[in-house]
Amino acid sequence: MTPAPSRRGVLALTAALAALPPFTATAAPHRPAGSPALDTDADARHRLRWQAPADEHSMIEQGLPIGNGRLGALASNDPGRELLLVTDATMWTGGLNDTLDADGQFPYGRNDFGSFTLLARLAVDIPDHDLSAVSGYRRTLDLDRGVITTSYVRSGVTYRRQIFASRPDDVIVLHFSQSGGGRYSGTVALEGTHGEGSAVSYGAAFPNGLRYGAAVTAYGTGGTVSAGGSGISFARCKELTVVLSGGTNYAPDAAGHYRDPSLHPEKLARTKVRAAARHTADTLLSTHVADHRALFGQFDVSLGTSSEEQRSLDTWERLRARARDDVPDPELEAQYLQFGRYLMIAGSRGSLPLNLQGLWLDGNDPDWMGDYHTDINLQMNYWMADRAGLSACFDAFTDYCVDQLPSWTELTRTHFNDPRNRYRNSTGKIAGWTVAISTNIHGGMGWWWHPAGNAWLCNSLWEHHEFTGGRAHLEKIYPLLKGACEFWEARLLTTTLPGTTEEVLIADSDWSPEHGPLDAKGITYAQELVWALFGNYCVAAAELKKDTGFADTIAGLRKRLYLPRVSPTTGWLEEWMSPDNLGETTHRHLSPLVGLFPGDRIRPDGSTPAALVEGATALLTARGMESFGWANAWRSLCWARLKNADNAYQLVVNNLRPSTGGSNGTAFNLFDIYEVERGRGIFQIDGNFGTPAAMIEMLLYSRPGHLELLPALPDAWAASGSLTGAGARGGFVVDLRWRDGKPTEARIRSTGGRTTTVAFAGTSRTVALRPGASVTLKDFDR
Repeated sequence: MTPAPSRRGVLALTAALAALPPFTATAAPHRPAGSPALDTDADARHRLRWQAPADEHSMIEQGLPIGNGRLGALASNDPGRELLLVTDATMWTGGLNDTLDADGQFPYGRNDFGSFTLLARLAVDIPDHDLSAVSGYRRTLDLDRGVITTSYVRSGVTYRRQIFASRPDDVIVLHFSQSGGGRYSGTVALEGTHGEGSAVSYGAAFPNGLRYGAAVTAYGTGGTVSAGGSGISFARCKELTVVLSGGTNYAPDAAGHYRDPSLHPEKLARTKVRAAARHTADTLLSTHVADHRALFGQFDVSLGTSSEEQRSLDTWERLRARARDDVPDPELEAQYLQFGRYLMIAGSRGSLPLNLQGLWLDGNDPDWMGDYHTDINLQMNYWMADRAGLSACFDAFTDYCVDQLPSWTELTRTHFNDPRNRYRNSTGKIAGWTVAISTNIHGGMGWWWHPAGNAWLCNSLWEHHEFTGGRAHLEKIYPLLKGACEFWEARLLTTTLPGTTEEVLIADSDWSPEHGPLDAKGITYAQELVWALFGNYCVAAAELKKDTGFADTIAGLRKRLYLPRVSPTTGWLEEWMSPDNLGETTHRHLSPLVGLFPGDRIRPDGSTPAALVEGATALLTARGMESFGWANAWRSLCWARLKNADNAYQLVVNNLRPSTGGSNGTAFNLFDIYEVERGRGIFQIDGNFGTPAAMIEMLLYSRPGHLELLPALPDAWAASGSLTGAGARGGFVVDLRWRDGKPTEARIRSTGGRTTTVAFAGTSRTVALRPGASVTLKDFDR
């Protein structure tokens, strides 16, 4: 990810933008007087808790997220004014963006490349429930049920509301209830965020032809609910249910220019809210919870027991105490991991994959347009999925790549060898496909070409196959793998290593993301990614019994690829084909270490030359322990691969530091905040996924044919703990328990794998299983 661009202007749309609250980094919101001590019941393990609502002007730091995989929102939970900032994953401006600029690169702005943007604002105003008039305020996010709950007391009556995003009904639901004879009176207002005004439903279109719309309805008991042209009024209701839906006519089909002309979003939204409103709130909730738990319940983790004092604090206070006292809070740390899983379930099902913002916005101008960056961020978003029992959520990533491939292939064919492109192929040949650093949902690209991006995307898709197996996924991704190999067959150059007669293949001119020379050949980043791509493709071709001749050609090219060496000058693994450091020593990207993680060529287990491991370790050490959230997560994963528990854990702790004034760390609502300028922070979601991936990697390492238990277990989690439902490469799922730093029991279940070694502390056992079978191992001291 690049340093933050300057704040861009509003979108150039035909309709003026509705006024939206700007991002402001604020302190924790005001807590009403008389807020009670928090409960510590058994459900608290998966319940995040706060004692203040969100400030409307800092929703990205304080609003609580909900989502059904496509439709999402940030909720303020203010007693007198419930505000939801509503998104749809397909709500994008811009287009194919197939005209190059003077430098041979793709334009990268909101008017050409386009931007992820808000769908709507929903406000439920209850005028006599102003925050100053209530006491006992609390709000919770129940990760296990996927529900936000707010409660408070006014005039002796306890009021309660629940908010959730239902995938089965494809709606967002707000349910207001009370106990003690209270009543609700107020208004519901749905507003478009691109000048559509307030209405119970609306439809509009962007200049790019994308149609969008939303609708809301409400129903209650014990009072009246009436809808007018600009909104809904309710009076004296004992209970009130508000239902919202919306969407676009986006279709994942390049041949149809990513539009479905038969879809009418406003009409469809009205149909969905009417259908949902035929059911009680309890029925909608039960259906939603069952669907959410079917995924959330596939994995669990315990990292130890926190103190009663820690448990008595709300989530923000616990974060502050963890940083202030530097005392481990294992239950909070486990909650943070589960929060990442919650976000993935909420943001990656049945639609587009998670972009830089996930599914959540506070305005129409997210940094970097909220796009899909292909030089780390999109890939990092999905490192956690298979490891954390959420393989089904990975499908959105796969489908995105498959659906964009026709456009990526055509843009590569027509533009990559443009004479203005500094990264064009010196061979003059062109084949297959690649991507730019940024991609959008319309098949378009932005910013600079990123030649090795195709290899990294393919390697991520391949790793999912290593976790899950199965022919269907492999058949789906095979054209991507083959096309990327065709691109590199045309691109690689032959060179003779200095002082030798050895001829090797190297990548043509490229940029090691995102620093150093702009036109270096044979950069480590590209060499490592292409080496892995070629190996993965050959295995895929063999499994599918396809293209034997081409696979033999690629295998031959792989043998000739130059692989990076350790610099005699710095002692580091070289990032460029030079003994000198040509970039920033503490740069945020770990591009030359892709062979350590997420790749697996560099291993500290004796199978890799010790000098190479030492060089990688030296480079990682030089990069430092302080960076942005996503960069800390990547560092943690690399230290976990090197079995350095202390460093891996410290980087997790660094990311859990409370963000105040826009500093790097975790916001009030647990979103990862990324300081890009002094006092200015932005939300970027990959840290929320990369950090949990690192935590799991510390507990379980896997590659096909080999599992290692507790490879980087930190002292903070060593006393006792458990891991249930963790995915392992090779086609296995692992349940693990430990005490005093040693496994006490490991259950290995096959989801398609047959044979693997299971190792701990230098000892290993071989396990052979039929698909669907399992075995439980004990006595790890032997």
